[in-house]
Amino acid sequence: MFFKTFGWSFGVTLVALVVAFLYGGPQALILCLILGILEISLSFDNAVINARILERMNPFWQKMFLSVGVVIAVFGMRILFPLLIVGVTANLNPVEAVSLAMEKGDPHTPGSYGFLLHEAHPQIAAFGGMFLLMLFLDFILADRDIKWIKFLEVPLARLGKLEGASLVIGMVALAVAGAVSGEKQGIVLLAGLFGLITYFLVNGLGNLFDVDQDGDIDAADADLVVHSGPSGAARLAGKAAFMLFLYLEVIDASFSFDGVIGAFAITSDPIIIALGLGFIGAMFVRSLTVFLVRQGTLDEFEYLDHGAHWAIGALAVILLVTIVVPVNEVVTGLIGVVFIGAAFAGSVLRNKRASAAEPVQPLEPAQN
Repeated sequence: MFFKTFGWSFGVTLVALVVAFLYGGPQALILCLILGILEISLSFDNAVINARILERMNPFWQKMFLSVGVVIAVFGMRILFPLLIVGVTANLNPVEAVSLAMEKGDPHTPGSYGFLLHEAHPQIAAFGGMFLLMLFLDFILADRDIKWIKFLEVPLARLGKLEGASLVIGMVALAVAGAVSGEKQGIVLLAGLFGLITYFLVNGLGNLFDVDQDGDIDAADADLVVHSGPSGAARLAGKAAFMLFLYLEVIDASFSFDGVIGAFAITSDPIIIALGLGFIGAMFVRSLTVFLVRQGTLDEFEYLDHGAHWAIGALAVILLVTIVVPVNEVVTGLIGVVFIGAAFAGSVLRNKRASAAEPVQPLEPAQN
């Protein structure tokens, strides 16, 4: 199962490293490898969230996530997105933006590709930070049967009973971010507002064809579900799966903001960034997502959902903080790893306690 799921990722990684070496020698190869590791370390929470959504789709749409989804992740977010940001902020046409990118100018030099992308960081951080903050709040403010960090999650669940609590908290966070952003206040508030709007749009899209936790669905929508797997679990197909696929892609893209921006602290070469973040990082994140789905890991280790969302909350706060104060990418990556690791360890302990608490069945006497 491991090699079947991760085989393509290892193969793509080898090809990407060879291309990087041929393109720029040993230095390019090392930078490419560093970026790949950076993207993977930043994306453990991404893989958990993706897996929870992906497990609701049938095998066809899971394959679409690995094929079409990779194209969107690599070319859309790691190549086209930075070019679009630079083109809009510097008022450049696509040809001029590509030409500027290929110059590989020093990010500290005014007018260079990396410098312009860095200048656009406040609005990118505001958009991504607000989107991820709402994703975190909607999860953590819900009253769930399973709680991980109880001394925080219990009072937050009580707070969530207030109508519109997540929106109020989000608006307060955006107001604070705008207040401390100085001359960028207007663009930060506007970008953050767009982040909020985008979240509510894609969240509504994801809920449009929703199936509850027991797999129940109205008879009128029965054609939107197929039953597959040993348990016959309901999985979305057709139009419903397509809508959920779009929802998944938007959420997946929102996790890319920190990696794309952080990459320019390492190199301003768009080719190396595409190879490291896209071909290596994005492929491994998708393989990890599929592995979690096929192994049933999220159901076995029930705190992973909580750990991933706490990591998302931390990432959202970090993005909003970086509007004013730079935060090292290593810190961002380690926070996600720590939350996921702690959630995994907590899940293992919970399973052991549950297993120890189960009554031992007495052996029946042997029949003569």
